[in-house]
Amino acid sequence: MHRLLHATSAPATGAFFQARTMVNGIAGICDPLGGLFLPDTRTLVVSDLHLEKGSAFARRGMMLPPYDTLATLRILEAIILRHDPATVISLGDNFHDRRGSAAMPDSFRQMIAVMARGRDWIWINGNHDPDGTSGLPGASMDELRHAGLVFRHEPSMVDGLGEIAGHLHPSATVKRRERFIRRACFATDGSRLLMPAFGVTTGGLDLRHRAMGGLFERERLVAHMLGRDRIYSVRFANLLG
Repeated sequence: MHRLLHATSAPATGAFFQARTMVNGIAGICDPLGGLFLPDTRTLVVSDLHLEKGSAFARRGMMLPPYDTLATLRILEAIILRHDPATVISLGDNFHDRRGSAAMPDSFRQMIAVMARGRDWIWINGNHDPDGTSGLPGASMDELRHAGLVFRHEPSMVDGLGEIAGHLHPSATVKRRERFIRRACFATDGSRLLMPAFGVTTGGLDLRHRAMGGLFERERLVAHMLGRDRIYSVRFANLLG
């Protein structure tokens, strides 16, 4: 929950806490709150919010702390305030199941409506929520191609150039001062970028997992790892498996 603490504290000054990257020649800024900002088009990209995960589990008789949606939206508020984007793109698995969008309480709907006011808002459909959103601002679609990039939920094995995707929840592990540190990360080789999961109760899949195979040129792959208040950029060769 360190992202929530960072989001609700005084914002850091300067750009030292962020990391700059390029995807298919397009400049991006990796923010430690878990979003990617594209300054040329003033676009903020987030992925895998998994809103209403707690309520989805409750419907199946499994109890999770019921604060996941509020905490995730508070972090989203903070990163929108930081970058003031013209467009927000949420890359699928916006909700944890098909019922989450329609069942979400009005108080959370109002939070999203306030954040979306005066902006274009795109909901990319994911495998958890393939039917799109219900009663929320913005447009739902399976894929968006815009300004030299393609935004989709699941990475493609045949069409990865300029791709920004989610779904796999990338994470990475390094050793620092005799400690092993595992963090969610942005993963990119300059051709495509995989987003970290934005939702506060989502897990991560290590970049060395077989599901990541074939997605990146490993010699060029960099993990931009989410620290407590900054990004740590580590080349794939220096990560632990």
